[in-house]
Amino acid sequence: MAGTAAALLATFAATAAKAQTAPTPAANSSETDEELKKKAAKGETAFLAPITVTGDRDGWKNPFTTPAPISSAGEDEIQLFGQRNLGNVLRAMPGTFSRDSIQNPGLSVNIRGFEGSGRVNTMIDGVRQNFRFTGHEAQGFAYIDPALVASVDVQRGAVSTAGGAGALAGTANMRTIGIDDILKDGKNWGALATLTWGSNDVGFSEMAAGALRSTGGGAAIAGAISYSNPGDYQNGDGVTVPYTGQNLLSGLVKGEFKPTDDVTVNLGAVLYDNDFSANSYNQNVKSNTYTAGVNWDPDSELVNASAHLYYNDVKMVYDSPITTGSYAGRNIDDQGIGFDISNTSNFNLGEVRASAIYGFEYFHDTVDTYNTVKPSIGGGVNPSGKSGIGGVFSETTFSYNIVDVIAGLRYDFYTLDGAFVAQPGNGAGLPAGTNELDQSEGRVNPRLTVALNPYEWLQPYVTYAETFRAPTINETMLGGSHPGGGIGMGPNPFLDPEILKGWEVGTNIRKNGLLTESDVFRVKANYFYQNIENYITAGLGQGGSVMFVNNPGTSTVQGFELETAYDAGFAFGSIAYTYTDTDLPSQTNGLGASSYMPDNVFTLTGGARFLEQRLTIGGRVNYVGETQGGEALFGPQADWAAYTLVDAFANYKFDNGLDLSANITNLFDKAYTPALSNIASAPAMDTGRGRTVLLTAKMQF
Repeated sequence: MAGTAAALLATFAATAAKAQTAPTPAANSSETDEELKKKAAKGETAFLAPITVTGDRDGWKNPFTTPAPISSAGEDEIQLFGQRNLGNVLRAMPGTFSRDSIQNPGLSVNIRGFEGSGRVNTMIDGVRQNFRFTGHEAQGFAYIDPALVASVDVQRGAVSTAGGAGALAGTANMRTIGIDDILKDGKNWGALATLTWGSNDVGFSEMAAGALRSTGGGAAIAGAISYSNPGDYQNGDGVTVPYTGQNLLSGLVKGEFKPTDDVTVNLGAVLYDNDFSANSYNQNVKSNTYTAGVNWDPDSELVNASAHLYYNDVKMVYDSPITTGSYAGRNIDDQGIGFDISNTSNFNLGEVRASAIYGFEYFHDTVDTYNTVKPSIGGGVNPSGKSGIGGVFSETTFSYNIVDVIAGLRYDFYTLDGAFVAQPGNGAGLPAGTNELDQSEGRVNPRLTVALNPYEWLQPYVTYAETFRAPTINETMLGGSHPGGGIGMGPNPFLDPEILKGWEVGTNIRKNGLLTESDVFRVKANYFYQNIENYITAGLGQGGSVMFVNNPGTSTVQGFELETAYDAGFAFGSIAYTYTDTDLPSQTNGLGASSYMPDNVFTLTGGARFLEQRLTIGGRVNYVGETQGGEALFGPQADWAAYTLVDAFANYKFDNGLDLSANITNLFDKAYTPALSNIASAPAMDTGRGRTVLLTAKMQF
């Protein structure tokens, strides 16, 4: 791989030497299409700020024109600021965090302190990732190669349309590279390749993609492959942190067909295969996501219909133990299949303009846990079972004069099926022996937003919404005992769904020409206040067994979220800030992983452009405040101390499609423990990555 990488880099360098003319500045993706057309007509320049979130892409809304707490990061931000680490991208969004598992490469999204067990519907290309395992972890990971991700879209709070079923705190979608990301300038063929080398045992990583489109535009196909093999990194004290390497091979293929002008058919597959060491074992995870969709958009304001079918298969295999252990051979296999159908209608009610989205979604998981070495112990504390979640939804926007009223209504439901064993004297009062679980429940969840548009640049709004989350297979049918012994695990089929009710007050500010004729200024701010009932955490039942329980009473989560962006072409900057106050009970997700948001999270990004804006140089400061550890089952968990990290970056763009980037993370080589990492007792195992230099060559032609 290193030899191939060196050859590619040499080719890129030779090609770069031919670059002579300056590139045309890209359009600022935070603006609507109509705004960009107006600026182009006037001959004004629009700039692409890497820190400015994207919008109007694949139906995703523009965050700064939408009266809702949504954020988005495009490919530039993922590559330049995220260092191809999706956790870094999420933690730079207001109200959003992620579990920074030192060993496990999976992604667990945290919104406003809610994490794991489906509280945040995390998706890959719109396909929900329901894989769970119990083992002192987040109790839910999505496995995706950052090198294949084109954008990250997050909506905090209630979601009234597809993807919102069972999502207590919001959704996060990782959109992978597609045909339009590879082809550019109207070409019918194209290729995209990146080569990255990193210090601190990152080594080389490669990604290559290509796409073809038929002459008439009726068909197109794209494919990509990526490989990385980083080793164990060193922390800020120069100590090697064990079991932090991985061996990742991934790829994707996508197709698009237009049998008629009105109909578009899309097919896709995203494949992931990773070997790593975590949770005391060498492990392998294979995660494969398959999609098929059709869109019918005839010449009618009343019809714009879409249907999508998904299949997702995630399999985790425990191989040899890192030190000692008795669970080698454990397999956890989650096969999920689902679909959604929706239609968008635009119409007038007198002088009131209306736009309605309505449809149905459903997703079903079959979880099978077993052990190929010791069949008698099965999946340990991880049960087998079946679950389903779905909903009928509608969201209608009524617009009159300066007022927009957005009325959302969902009926969500869930089912749980399986068999579990209850021990004599179990804390749930169940008869000893095998018990059958056949559970279902539904709920109506409303959402109402009133937004005002008194000026072109100002949009205040207020929202009331309710959501709920169903108990999971792992929570209701927990069993077995702790591998260390002495702690028995028990099921609790009597769990009630979690219910979240809350208010939000916010505003969007959009101003062009604030300080210069062509600059762009954006602000998004909101305050939220939410009450949660029946919050589920691990607890002790009668007889001392450990089970998941509903906490009595109502807990409150409130906070403030701010997102700003400014771009004057020659300079740019952004701020993301989150303040969170909560009295949630200790979140022992996975029977030992806390998920409180840090009290304060502040991210400042800034930079300047030189040499006809070919060269971008800048930096980012990340401040993470103190984070609660809470009470674990058998004693308090230490709080995470506050820390500040500084990164620096540079990028040079050639007009022939070549980009060269340099990034230094943790510039001052600070030793720190990442918030929401899994704190282990062994030396250095709970510490973050020390100073790391990343050099990237990206070629698109």
